[in-house]
Amino acid sequence: MDLGSVIIAVAGVAGTLGGSWLTQRASEGAKRREIALVRDHEEIRENLLLRRTCYVELNRDARQFTTALSQFLHAMQERRVEEPDREKLDEEKRAHRDTYSQAQMIVPDDVLVPASEVNKALNRVYGQVKRLEREEPEPGETMAAAFQTQAEVWELLRTLRTVMRRDLGVAAVSDDASVNRPTQLADPRSGR
Repeated sequence: MDLGSVIIAVAGVAGTLGGSWLTQRASEGAKRREIALVRDHEEIRENLLLRRTCYVELNRDARQFTTALSQFLHAMQERRVEEPDREKLDEEKRAHRDTYSQAQMIVPDDVLVPASEVNKALNRVYGQVKRLEREEPEPGETMAAAFQTQAEVWELLRTLRTVMRRDLGVAAVSDDASVNRPTQLADPRSGR
């Protein structure tokens, strides 16, 4: 055998082996990219599911706290408040607090802003209600003012619900119009 034939044979074997090695490396790279893509899609899906669950709980608990405030105000107006009334209100407050605390760690900032507005408004009404119950209202705090402030929370809840639905991709175009309205409740002490 001459040297040229050996070189050609070695080059042929090296080319064949190198080609299969390159093909295997490209296949492994494609498989890693596919696995990463599937993992990214699963992570996005899990994140969406986590946010959806959080939104459902936040919406439910904020609405139940708002309703409990209304029921407590009615009890104050119609009869003497009893311990079960206080327990129910405090139970709904705790549930909302826990859900809101969880939302602070999960939801994006564009949802956290209206969620914070709802939380502040609910706590403001709760404070008014408890001061009225103790018969130690601050200036301007009356039953009528508390009912009005509590009723205004529903608009904040509608805005929050719309923002959450938009984040999940389920909001209708008509829902967006309510998001652009000012939603901040006036602080009764500020005179606004």
